Amino acid sequence: MVVHDDCKLKFLELKAKRTYHFTVFKIEEKQKQVIVEKLGEPTDNYEAFTSSLPADECRYAVYDFDFVTDENCQKSRIIFIAWSPDTSKVRSKMVYACSKDRFKRELNGIQVELQATDPTEMGLDVIRSRAT
Repeated sequence: MVVHDDCKLKFLELKAKRTYHFTVFKIEEKQKQVIVEKLGEPTDNYEAFTSSLPADECRYAVYDFDFVTDENCQKSRIIFIAWSPDTSKVRSKMVYACSKDRFKRELNGIQVELQATDPTEMGLDVIRSRAT
């Protein structure tokens, strides 16, 4: 599986420049490559992010999670989410599972990883508990 250069570029823009709040990546099976499917504006909230993930197809996503610690410090974590809903096709789940580590290695700077099969597994409370 080839990772399109645009994926790395958009990830770096999210990480360093905070140009995007999230990025959704899709595997194009015919071309055997990972591409950028959607970019979240800096003003987009978490609901905009979760609604950009299809209900019955696998995706990779990166979310820039901002939060305030118990000590009242502003922090940010780059969250990688492997979205693999139960309703997606078995072949698709296998392709995404097999390609995940290779793809993740291309994105240098991921701080937290989540595997989610339904929206409750990547709720804000779950992300907050993993990020702190």
